[in-house]
Amino acid sequence: MSNLSNIKTEIEKYANDSNLTELQIVEKLEKHYFNKKVNENLKLYKKRKKKVSEITKELKISPRKFYGILEKKKIKHKKYNKSE
Repeated sequence: MSNLSNIKTEIEKYANDSNLTELQIVEKLEKHYFNKKVNENLKLYKKRKKKVSEITKELKISPRKFYGILEKKKIKHKKYNKSE
């Protein structure tokens, strides 16, 4: 519990020094660590070591969102047509 209180005090200090609120700082940290985890999983996806279902379950995102990330980063993937 002391580690958590240290983190809280550091966030409060940073909030006082910058023009951001504590919530904005936490949101930025969340984005940073989410992107870090996505990049780790993308490396495994490229090497075919991890499947889309495993990645989406771990990151707690939908497969559609994951495919959107793949398209944004210009990573090749199979597209399935439901109409065919």
